[in-house]
Amino acid sequence: MIKHHPTQDLLVNHANGNLPLSMAMAVSAHCCLCETCRQQLEQLTAQVADLVLAQPKIYGAYPGEETMTSEVVDVTTQDSALDMDAMMAHIMAQPVATNIPNNAPLAVQIKQQYYTVPSAFRQHLSRPWQILGKVSRMRFDVDEMNTRASLLHIDAQGEIPQHTHRGYELTLLLAGEFADLNGNYVPGDFIVLDGQHQHSPKTVNGCLCYTVLDAPLHFTKGISKLLNPIGELIY
Repeated sequence: MIKHHPTQDLLVNHANGNLPLSMAMAVSAHCCLCETCRQQLEQLTAQVADLVLAQPKIYGAYPGEETMTSEVVDVTTQDSALDMDAMMAHIMAQPVATNIPNNAPLAVQIKQQYYTVPSAFRQHLSRPWQILGKVSRMRFDVDEMNTRASLLHIDAQGEIPQHTHRGYELTLLLAGEFADLNGNYVPGDFIVLDGQHQHSPKTVNGCLCYTVLDAPLHFTKGISKLLNPIGELIY
């Protein structure tokens, strides 16, 4: 059973379209795997739509404009309203679309293994895998300053060396399992950690995750600490 979910604030901001791409993909993918959060997001999205539709229609007014005479404003508003009504009538007269977006899960292959992932990742799965031992990464191009978003695959009996975080780390488990000192995780778990947390994820049978980081990991044990000076290059 999924035990870790996005916060209510994340769901609300997602419904309002306020999240950056990296986090929006995470919330969308989680909702594909979690019925509870999917229902909450549908309700929030409907509420946002109702609020938008309930707002009065004002055409031809821009923030910061000086107030015009009522006569001029009325004429501009009437003309703009007619234009908008004509445009909406034209849109409604178009034939019903038959090319419906496909939200079916997508196939991903890594090291002769096949997984299915939510359609939220559709635009990014052509990227190459980078492989280092038991850990493989497909870096997404999200263009968000220092934020890195990736698919992360760990082979059976693999682990990430013990580390803490200089920023935040989001992990969405998509397939398989892993565990750390905080617990055991199943597909759909949405885990957000920061500098207050230290862990070393391990998997018995292998796992596929979606990860988002806004700063390099800081390794805290053993020979892996030698990676810290080049952390900016490898996170």
